[in-house]
Amino acid sequence: MDGAVIGIAFALVLLVLIVASSIRIVDEYERGVIFRLGRVTGARGPGLFFLIPVIEKMVKVNLQTIAMDIPPQDIITKDNVTVRVNAVTYFNVTEPVASVVKVQNYAYATSQIAQTTLRSVIGGVDLDEVLVNRDEINSQLQQIIDGITDDWGVKVTLVEVKDVELPEVMRRAMARQAEAERDRRAKVIHAQGEFEAAQRLSEAAHVLATESGAMQLRLLQTLTDISAEQNSTLVLPIPMELLKFAESFAPNQSDASRNA
Repeated sequence: MDGAVIGIAFALVLLVLIVASSIRIVDEYERGVIFRLGRVTGARGPGLFFLIPVIEKMVKVNLQTIAMDIPPQDIITKDNVTVRVNAVTYFNVTEPVASVVKVQNYAYATSQIAQTTLRSVIGGVDLDEVLVNRDEINSQLQQIIDGITDDWGVKVTLVEVKDVELPEVMRRAMARQAEAERDRRAKVIHAQGEFEAAQRLSEAAHVLATESGAMQLRLLQTLTDISAEQNSTLVLPIPMELLKFAESFAPNQSDASRNA
């Protein structure tokens, strides 16, 4: 009698364990890929469902977007400059079955593809393009990596080059280049200012020469500016008409040479 009770209790415990092991809960951001006797039957979830003990097993796949750093890579650009580039890639699983069946570890595989693609793309462009056309390089990286991982059920949504480290010698050379460029612009701007100032002075001289009252007005304006300052300078203005009257009595240069 006691043996029968123990056997029934053992059977009940075993049944509970089997039922408990067959229960699966999949979260909203996950999918469960079901294998029945080694063959894929599809993906389930989210929610609660049961597996056939021993016959079926499940592999969970996360559908959330993964942000993965691409380790820094020492790359030689097209113009033979060694740079150290690191980047970040964003991807997520769109087909759970393909991500489990077609690749052993989709995250590791995507990371390796991102590293090799980064080296290939950066190595095919000049340093100036790496520093200036960052958006185009990011777009090219995203298209190449996504084209490869698409067969694995992985969608690469974004690839961003985070930092480009240059050798110290190259940094100093670029600093000298930038300084020389700024000096050139400063000289050009200064020359342009001198040219415009000369043009304005030429126009002002032409106006003063053609307008009889302009010189007199300019003289009065100068006297007003001088009188506003606290100094001991004494200015005695001479009317322009008096100077012209004095010039009329001065001997002509041709007459002076004739008399000589």
